[in-house]
This record gives sequence, C-alpha cells and structure tokens, in this order.
Amino acid sequence: MAPVIDLTLDCSDARRLAAFWKTALGYVDEPPPAPFRTREEWHASFGLPEDDSVDDGAWLCDPDGVGPRLSLLKVPEPKTAKNRLHIDIRVPGHGSPEERWARIRAESGRLVTAGGAVLEEVDGHHVVMADPEGNEFCVAAASRS
Repeated sequence: MAPVIDLTLDCSDARRLAAFWKTALGYVDEPPPAPFRTREEWHASFGLPEDDSVDDGAWLCDPDGVGPRLSLLKVPEPKTAKNRLHIDIRVPGHGSPEERWARIRAESGRLVTAGGAVLEEVDGHHVVMADPEGNEFCVAAASRS
C-alpha cells in the first residue's frame, strides 16, 4: 500500500490562505479528529500556551477523499525564497492546444480573482502563479481528460 501524504504550507495568515486554497482546489475544512466535535476542542487538548491560537492553523481536505490533505500553519518568519515543492492545478487536457490553453487561462483568471497573482505565462503550456502569500504554483492541462 502506498503511503498517504499531507502537504503543509507555512504562512503568516492561515485563515486567509485557507480561503484561497479552498477556492483554488475545491477543498473544504477538514473535520476535527474523533472524538473531538470542534477544532477548538481538539486544539485545547494539547495544553498549549494561551497565545497559541487554533486560528494559527487550518486543515483542508478534498471532499471526495482523493487529493492529499493540506495543512496551513502560521510561522513567525516570512517567505524568503522560491518554493522547492509546489502545487500544480490541472485543468482538463482534452481538445486542441488552443482549447487547453483557453482553459488554463480561464482557470488562472479565476484564481487571480480569488487573490492569486500571475507570475509568468509559458505560452500554450502553463501559467506560473502565486497565492496571496507568494507561494508559487502552476496551472496546466492534465495529461488526460
């Protein structure tokens, strides 16, 4: 059996970044682990210092259970360099090159409206973008529909 992976993004504002990535990926807030009814209840179980807030993190999941969980954790230091690992958001890959490129550009436009920024367009292939905190990701066509 293959291992299950989670992706974790360090950030300065977990709630803001969670809102962007929920829009980008169609993810939802992950329910707290059993037996906890709320994230606040789960967070309190760790006995952390009072200044450590549940709002310093966000946990997202694919509602279909296919994609990896995404954790967003507040850290004190700002992002300082290019990501070594990034997320690729894939649009359907069927149709002509022009049709695929139109879908890539439409998706990147949707993500700009959600708070992302276009960093570079590699004409006809993919768009390099940044989330609201500057984490790079790409929008490209899937290898299959």
